[in-house]
Amino acid sequence: MNYKNLLDMFLQTYNKNSEKLAFVYRVGSSEYSISYKQVLHDVITLSLLFKKNGMKKGDKIMFVSDNRYEWIITDLAVISIGAILVPRGIDTPCDELSFILEDASCSYLILEHEKTYDEYKEILKKHTLKSIFVIESIHNKEYYSYKEETDKITISKEDQEHFFKQVDVLDAQDTFTIIYTSGTTGKPKGVMLSHKNMIYNIDTIPHAIRLVSDDVWLSILPSWHVFERAAEYVAISKGCTIIYSSVKTFSTDLEKYKPTMVATVPRLWESMYTKINAKLSQDPKKAAIFYKLVDISKTYKHNMRILKDELPLFEKESLTSSVLKKSLALSKIILLYPLNVFAKKKLSLVQKKFGGRLKLAISGGGALPLYIEEWIDALDIRIVNSYGMTETSPLIAGRGLDCNTFATLGPAFKGTSLRIVNEQGIEVDPGIVGTLEVKGPQVMQGYFNNEEENKKNFTKDAYLKTGDLGKFTIKGELILTGRLKEIIVLANGENVDPSRIESAISIMPFINDSMLIGQDKKGLGLLIVPDVESLKDFIFKKFDKVIESVEHLKEDKQILNSIKKELNELLHKKHGFKAFEKLQNIHFLEKEFKMGEELTNTLKKKRHIIEVKYKELIDKILK
Repeated sequence: MNYKNLLDMFLQTYNKNSEKLAFVYRVGSSEYSISYKQVLHDVITLSLLFKKNGMKKGDKIMFVSDNRYEWIITDLAVISIGAILVPRGIDTPCDELSFILEDASCSYLILEHEKTYDEYKEILKKHTLKSIFVIESIHNKEYYSYKEETDKITISKEDQEHFFKQVDVLDAQDTFTIIYTSGTTGKPKGVMLSHKNMIYNIDTIPHAIRLVSDDVWLSILPSWHVFERAAEYVAISKGCTIIYSSVKTFSTDLEKYKPTMVATVPRLWESMYTKINAKLSQDPKKAAIFYKLVDISKTYKHNMRILKDELPLFEKESLTSSVLKKSLALSKIILLYPLNVFAKKKLSLVQKKFGGRLKLAISGGGALPLYIEEWIDALDIRIVNSYGMTETSPLIAGRGLDCNTFATLGPAFKGTSLRIVNEQGIEVDPGIVGTLEVKGPQVMQGYFNNEEENKKNFTKDAYLKTGDLGKFTIKGELILTGRLKEIIVLANGENVDPSRIESAISIMPFINDSMLIGQDKKGLGLLIVPDVESLKDFIFKKFDKVIESVEHLKEDKQILNSIKKELNELLHKKHGFKAFEKLQNIHFLEKEFKMGEELTNTLKKKRHIIEVKYKELIDKILK
């Protein structure tokens, strides 16, 4: 470990990069550029404000804000004091905020703006807080305004010296944050992470992605989420520049700022895939050419991987089988070579949509569907497909630049022990699906104030039960296959992994999102959030019919059955699906899943919430 603690990491970066550009962000139409020297000034100023109001080591501070420059300086200021940040996004419901304030025994509250304060005002009357701070605000006697209060502060030489000495006050084993899980399966649990947990990421990730100080990161995920927070710490540790973006401006920011790195979730790539295909559909001739170029690139790359042994293997091949397969692959490569040179040249134009300098994109927070991964790969964008969870701060495994086995998550990172076990807790052979368990320096200290969950989620030999299902290749690379808690058990006892089916049908252009249903039912159903315009276009081209709305479609049983048939074709046994994994019924929803309601901040479905919300509908369509 190169750093004593996270403050030490930040100060080492400052000492090497004080004049370098650290952050770029926008407020309205104005753009701001901040150097590492200015970051230090702002962090010290905030830490003085907090200490002036009694904040001390060990205090818990709830912080409700979305991405902005003040997020990271607040985080670093709290870290410098030795206090513990408890972060959430501004879409946190009142009852959840109240639960976390109580459960974590928070002494202070920091909110993004006055609107947030007004939303929580009534609920805050039930809690005793030493101080409330609001980032975007004017004078108010009920809380402290960041700008008004920091404008009063002047940093003395003694203040700066004291700030630097705080490095020796903090211990690597100290808890620096408690992150409450986003509640995809019930009541949030507070994950306690230490400086040591996070420093594992800072020590490990730069090597895996060959990060250098000239790299430019585009930040789009919620800063309070552990994946984005770790990405920002990693970028800071190397003195990189971080540009704050948003889901709305992501595409334009890629072109404008030309980043070299971006941390994403699969849903963003799925959305981009859908948008590009929707735009192409307006010009069928252009679309046909693009699809052909992508297909040439995919086929060429696939055969190159056969030649180089860069595809996942679950058992050893015979020499004869290997030679035959490679000979066939080589002949295809020779035939495709001139076409691939042409395809590569043309597809490079698409890369400009990503800024033209993107060295790689890290995808985490869920498994990336294979067809999306192949599509991105065909465009010559290197995806670092990674796996982790809040409880592991988050890094567990990833297909870094030293691992070329396609369609895997790579091996567990150095210092991490990852095993796959069956229902009896016995380790299984490569190719066999089981439950993942992990042990390593990144694994959390435990769930705060929740001994019952700690006992339930750790084995006797101190492995964390991830709740994820996966399998190993013979070389030890990991492939995720689903989530244990999401498995649907049909009335006949058959187990179905919903993510596998949802991923397979998401290739349909009219599907924005979907959720498989069928727990304790005789068969499976699918709730579909459609892209209405794409749906209309699909129905017109495929069935020569015009529909005006989703409501209109529901009245046409013949079209619904035809769409269901199309979806079930994707779930054919030739694609590895079983007879009971066919859809018995489908239903198009008129409202999309919203972040903070049916979706978490990393766009994962809150299945239990959706099941409760649509219980009557589910019972009706799966009688």
